[in-house]
Amino acid sequence: MSNLTGTPTRSSVGGRRADYSTAAGGFPVRLHVQSLLRKTPSSLKSPEKIMKHDEMGIVSAPERKLVKQLRASNTRFSAADSTLAVNGKNKKLTDDWESKKLDLVAGGRLLQDGLVYRQNISVRSFEIGGDRKMSFGALLNHLQDTALNQGIITGLLVDGFGSTREMSRNNLIWVVSTLHVVVDRYPTWTEVVEVDTWMYASGKNGLGRDWIFRDSKTGETLANATSVYVMMNRETRKLSKIAKEMRDELEPYVMDCERPIINKDGRKIQKLDVSAADQRCTGLSPGWKDMDINQHVSNVKYIDWILESVPHSLMERYDLNAMTLEYKKECDMDSVLQSLSKRVSEGSTDSFSASKVVEFDHLLRLENGREILRGRTVWKLRDTNNRVNSYIY
Repeated sequence: MSNLTGTPTRSSVGGRRADYSTAAGGFPVRLHVQSLLRKTPSSLKSPEKIMKHDEMGIVSAPERKLVKQLRASNTRFSAADSTLAVNGKNKKLTDDWESKKLDLVAGGRLLQDGLVYRQNISVRSFEIGGDRKMSFGALLNHLQDTALNQGIITGLLVDGFGSTREMSRNNLIWVVSTLHVVVDRYPTWTEVVEVDTWMYASGKNGLGRDWIFRDSKTGETLANATSVYVMMNRETRKLSKIAKEMRDELEPYVMDCERPIINKDGRKIQKLDVSAADQRCTGLSPGWKDMDINQHVSNVKYIDWILESVPHSLMERYDLNAMTLEYKKECDMDSVLQSLSKRVSEGSTDSFSASKVVEFDHLLRLENGREILRGRTVWKLRDTNNRVNSYIY
């Protein structure tokens, strides 16, 4: 995947401005990004292709027959037998996913020629805190889950956490390089949330992915997220370039949009001076349940460790509005870490009541001083509606 260039356009996302770039060359344009950002749940439907039934997974009679046949034969879609050659390029399963909303994976379906994956999720009791709202960690778990489900339903995923066929042959896996999440409102217990996600090229050796979380009833934007993944060799644990064979394999699934849905924070996250840290938590170590399928600590566990060094008095009155993470190194079962944080907005850690917005810089490091992760969190005072106010960098 090479850099995509073109004329930038702008669209509004939940009260913020998001930049987009439509390529003049490279991947053929197959998706109008702006249509994804509308808050109306039906915004992705083509009028001439509206189905007889609603969006809750009810499909037409031919589609129901196909699903029954697939289940009866225990058939599983694969990249080898589910591709069609269209204009010299591969498209998965069908050339028109907008009219083929097959609920084959966890209630999810593909839209816009298979480039966008949509899934409805219900906020469950074990995903909420004492305020009955979905936790930040649960939200991050759904980022990972919906990304993997897109790989499953398209047949792109064949091994590990999203590894493609060519990646598996070369013993490569995906790892998170950066993650940025902005929450406008946390959904509450029993609410149904509609999640859209898609991929795009990010630089020469990165794969970008964006998510939009919406209220399934009103179309209200609840949260946005953007992440960049890079490849790592499973054995050597060193980063790897994306070879041509892998670019060709990914090309049918990536959107012609290089810029993320969230404007990046222009401020560089500096390495936190250990001696200047306001809060410190030491002796942190992962357990077996914290390891993922790639045999390193999951990125969600890092979030737990970061929050360990945030004052409890802050959490009682503030909501986590935004988080930016830069992953520097992985850690494993034998790692022992320290979590440090420093307030970077005005005021001290003892005067939260005077501020509507509080920012912290974070550092996770091994006990030997080696840096694991840098982060920044933005917290906003809860309003009477328990809603996180709109966040703008």
